[in-house]
Amino acid sequence: MTQEKTVSEAVQYRRSVRIYDDKKQIDETIVKECLENAALAPNSSNMQLWEFYHITSKETIAKIAPFCFNQNAARTAQQLVVFVVRKDLWKKRAKANLNYLDSVYGKNNPKEKQSSREKVARNYYGKLIPFAYGEFLGIFGFLKYVMVSVLGLFKPMYRQVTKNDMRIVAHKTCGLAAQIFMLSMAAKGYDTCPMEGSDTLRINRVLKLPRNAEINMIVSCGIRKPEGVYGERFRIPFDEVYKQI
Repeated sequence: MTQEKTVSEAVQYRRSVRIYDDKKQIDETIVKECLENAALAPNSSNMQLWEFYHITSKETIAKIAPFCFNQNAARTAQQLVVFVVRKDLWKKRAKANLNYLDSVYGKNNPKEKQSSREKVARNYYGKLIPFAYGEFLGIFGFLKYVMVSVLGLFKPMYRQVTKNDMRIVAHKTCGLAAQIFMLSMAAKGYDTCPMEGSDTLRINRVLKLPRNAEINMIVSCGIRKPEGVYGERFRIPFDEVYKQI
């Protein structure tokens, strides 16, 4: 195994690879290691509303490729990783954070003995998270929106509180995990391609995902062929996107 790349080297090396070499295999344990890195990605409120489906079965890849419209990145992939958003698990993940607080501060710690940090954390996962993620037929989200809009007239206020807002939050943080994964793969000398062009409904059925699970993106994995990188990297001039204030 070649020496692992630095962060900057991995960023420069990483390209969206469309054609993989079928004669060069990748180690599924290394891919799993890169997914363990992905699980360390920053995410909103440490809720970790994601799941990673690591597909090593050639049979399953063959089933999924047509639902990625038989694009080369899927058809020639050695392995696939499906990044799935599980916003529906918010109660379970909030409880996990509260259990972690119990392990740090002690279970049933009396309020009068709690530090200000512990009180804030317990209030956050016990009250604010249910307020942010709780929903009933879209009605509660609308009421939350009205409430924060009124309060926002008088003080700074977090305004992304509707059902769709929280869905976007969950997808953003899952995307961060996918990026960490792809950079980790690049550091190992492995290649990836994030694919959004897919029939997610049919892929949901292949993977037997829960009804409320949503695919964020599918990332194909392998070792690039030279023709698998479609030309030199193009980016808009940095001065057009960089704004210093």
